[in-house]
Amino acid sequence: MLYKEIHIGSFIKERVDENEITMERICKFLDIDEGAVEGMYTSRSIDADLLLRWSKLLEYDFFRLYSSHLILYAPPAAPNKNQQKSDKIPYFRKNIYTQEIKEFIMKRILSGEMTQSDVIKEYSIPKSTLHRWLQKSDING
Repeated sequence: MLYKEIHIGSFIKERVDENEITMERICKFLDIDEGAVEGMYTSRSIDADLLLRWSKLLEYDFFRLYSSHLILYAPPAAPNKNQQKSDKIPYFRKNIYTQEIKEFIMKRILSGEMTQSDVIKEYSIPKSTLHRWLQKSDING
């Protein structure tokens, strides 16, 4: 399962290999030595600022892996009307399901791995949203 366990170093290494980025370019861009780069490839997690720099270098949003994990495995709690909202950090009104998330869910349903009810319970995806995805899948598939 792509989003369940995230080993960010291996995702970065895969993207580096796909784009055939040289070690010299990586070291220069990130201002680190080869040993540090190799260490990152084996690391399960990376500092956010460094991950942002990797995202720019490799032209890939690595943060989306974590957002997808949150959408699938840690759905937001029911809103608490008594909670104070801070003006200092942004709040997002609703989940935005990426195409990758939709494909992941649809694949699990269409393969018989999960039922619609399983998906609704496991990932807290609204029934109407799932129904809409299924309808579009029937039209396009």
